[in-house]
Amino acid sequence: MDPTPPANASPLLDEVVVASEVVHRGRHLSLRIDTIERGDGSRATREIVGHPGAVAIVAVDADGRVALVRQFRLAAGTALLEIPAGTLDVDPATGAVEDPDAAARRELEEETGLRAGSWRRLASFWTAPGFATELMHLYLATDLTPAQLDRLGPEDDERLELEWRPFDDAVAAATRGEFHDAKSLLGLLLVDRVGRAP
Repeated sequence: MDPTPPANASPLLDEVVVASEVVHRGRHLSLRIDTIERGDGSRATREIVGHPGAVAIVAVDADGRVALVRQFRLAAGTALLEIPAGTLDVDPATGAVEDPDAAARRELEEETGLRAGSWRRLASFWTAPGFATELMHLYLATDLTPAQLDRLGPEDDERLELEWRPFDDAVAAATRGEFHDAKSLLGLLLVDRVGRAP
C-alpha cells in the first residue's frame, strides 16, 4: 500500500519548509523546529520529531493464536500488551534506512523467537502525523516456526514477555478497549477484517 497521500485539494493547505533547526539528535529520534510558509504567504513554526520508521507484525499460528508481547512503556507508565514491532535500523556510516520487509522478519524473531514462512504487507500508516515522521509498516505473518539456529534475541535494553491468545479472543479484547496501543488495535482489527489467508 502506497503511503503517499493524494495531492492537496487546495494549494492553500500546502506548507513548505523554509527553515529548519535540529535541537536534539538521539539514538532513534531527532527534534527539529521547522519554519513553514503556507500558500497564502503566512508563516508558522512546527515542532517535528524525526523517526526512521517502524514495522509491526500480526503473527498468527496454525492453531489460530496470535503472538503478543508485553513490555513496560515508560511514556505510558505501565506495561502494555502489543503485537511485535520495532524501529527500522539506520546505518550510522551511510544513513541508509533498513528495508521494512527485512526489519519485519528481524523484529518478529527478536521479540518472539519465531520465523514465518508466509508474509503479507497489509498497510503503511503515519503513527502521529501532527508532529512525527514515523511511518509504520504493518504485516501479517503466518506459517510460524521456532527459530532454532542463530536465533536473534531482544536488544539488551528490552524486557519482553511472550503471550499467546486465540486470535478471536484478542480481537474481542480489542473491541472491548482492553488494548491501549494503536498499532495493536489497528493490526488486530485489520487482520480480522481482511482475513488471515496470505
